[in-house]
Amino acid sequence: MKTSIEDIKRLRIETGAGIADCRQALEETGDYKVAKEWLRKKGIEKAAKKAEREVKAGQVFSYVHHTGRLGSMVALACETDFVAKTDDFQKLGRELALQVASTQPESVEVLLEQEYIRDPSKKISELIKEVIGKLGENIRVIETKVVKV
Repeated sequence: MKTSIEDIKRLRIETGAGIADCRQALEETGDYKVAKEWLRKKGIEKAAKKAEREVKAGQVFSYVHHTGRLGSMVALACETDFVAKTDDFQKLGRELALQVASTQPESVEVLLEQEYIRDPSKKISELIKEVIGKLGENIRVIETKVVKV
C-alpha cells in the first residue's frame, strides 16, 4: 500500500496520533484499519510506561441525569494543568462521569474493569490508556461518587 498524505491526515484526525506515528503505522501494516489498531496498541504501550508517574493536577467532573434524581462525580487526575484543560481530557472526564452514573460502580477498581457503555469491546481502563497514549501523560481516576434522591 502506498502511503498517501490523505491517508496520514485521515488517520491523524481519527486517532489523534502524531504524523510520524501515523506514517509509520501505515508503512508497517499496509492497511488503514490495521494501522488504526496498531496505533491504539502503541498508545496502550505508552500508557503502561507512564503509569508510575505522579499525578498532581486534574479536575472533578459531574453528570446529572435528566430527571435530576441521579448524579455522579469523578475526580480525574493528570500530571499537568495543561493536559487537564485539553479537549481529550475534558471528554474523558465527562464520559467517565456518565459511565459512573449509568453503572454505579462500588469502587474505582470496579469502574476500571467495566465495559465502556459506548463501546462494550473495551474496558474503561483501556479507554483511559488510549487517552494517556494520545496526551503523553499519566491519567488516574482518584475517586467516584454516585448520589441518588
